[in-house]
Amino acid sequence: MGNAGKYSQDAVLRARVLLLGSEEPSLRERLDAYRALAEVSPRAYLPKLVDALVERAREFGDPEILRALYGEAAGAARRFDADVPDREERLCHALSRYEHALFAVGRRAEGRAVCGESAEAGRYGRLAIVLAEEGRHGEAAELLGRHVAPGDADVSAWTLIEWAAELDAAGRHEAALGVFARVVDDARRAAADDRAPLASLVWKLEQYGRMLRAAGRPAGEAAARRETLALLARLAEGGEPVSWSNIQATWVTLLALSGRPAEPAATPEAPLPAFGVHPVHGWSPDVREGWFASIPALEEQTDALRESGDLPELIATQRRLTVRRALRWETSGRRAEESLRPSFDEGVDLARRPTADPGALARALTDRSMFLVAVKRYTEAYADFSEADALRPIVTRT
Repeated sequence: MGNAGKYSQDAVLRARVLLLGSEEPSLRERLDAYRALAEVSPRAYLPKLVDALVERAREFGDPEILRALYGEAAGAARRFDADVPDREERLCHALSRYEHALFAVGRRAEGRAVCGESAEAGRYGRLAIVLAEEGRHGEAAELLGRHVAPGDADVSAWTLIEWAAELDAAGRHEAALGVFARVVDDARRAAADDRAPLASLVWKLEQYGRMLRAAGRPAGEAAARRETLALLARLAEGGEPVSWSNIQATWVTLLALSGRPAEPAATPEAPLPAFGVHPVHGWSPDVREGWFASIPALEEQTDALRESGDLPELIATQRRLTVRRALRWETSGRRAEESLRPSFDEGVDLARRPTADPGALARALTDRSMFLVAVKRYTEAYADFSEADALRPIVTRT
């Protein structure tokens, strides 16, 4: 015990001398100094230690090293005195980095626990996503609902979309429609005031129409389609009245959400993306990696189905593949139209085969139309959606 105490005192003295010296210490030296001084002057040095640990982590790519450094940063941030400036903000930031590192190395239970800790501090968003990834949609919807006040004008469209998605996944379809109607209404007002592009409203209306159709409300779906078609006609005639450059995130998020019924049910042992959340904005690292890693297997499966003659299964699998490719296309930052369009073209070509279900063609044309809006080919988008809309009565009768 005496030797340990003397060592601690020596370490503190060396740290003070180092920091007061004329030469600028290296980051590694400062980090060791802050570790020693945080034991005797926590109020002054714990914040410095947290900042140094985060800075040090930027020098590494090894997931386990990052987990250790961010874990130490979170532990130090938990020890902040109540009067440390921006205490809650800095603690939540450290916890966010730590849980991200835990998910990256597959330690989901620990990552979920840290997300719960953040939720107790008021940052509930990540916990809702993690619950959704594990198929706990009712809990996710309830958590989101507790934090979205009725009529709260400050809540973002992203939060509302996520909430609607979780309500829908939990089987609360009418409640989900009510929340998504708010998304559409907000988008209408923003577009009317030239505060948002028409494209964003088009994508949201199209998803709303899907939800209405699934809920067995054909009149509401038909009204949403008519409004979408009118907007596409306006875009085809005069272009987008509002300048925009990078809003494709809304399109791919809603496209992925539309594909959720084709995916297996998520479980804690086999998590899946939180559909309704953009991959970069929220998916856990392990889930995002697994989702994109599934592309080669789906490509092989699609190739095999082309040879098998099983057209319905080929159409379904090719669409699952297209959704993944679209997400990769948008998140990679390399958005050349020609790299993604063939996937949507193939979906339409497959659905035009005589033995395909009319519903498959309407869906494939709609999918391609929404993609064409994303690449600003409004005339072609209008043509595709018009054809899809004309098919809908046929689909209803079959």
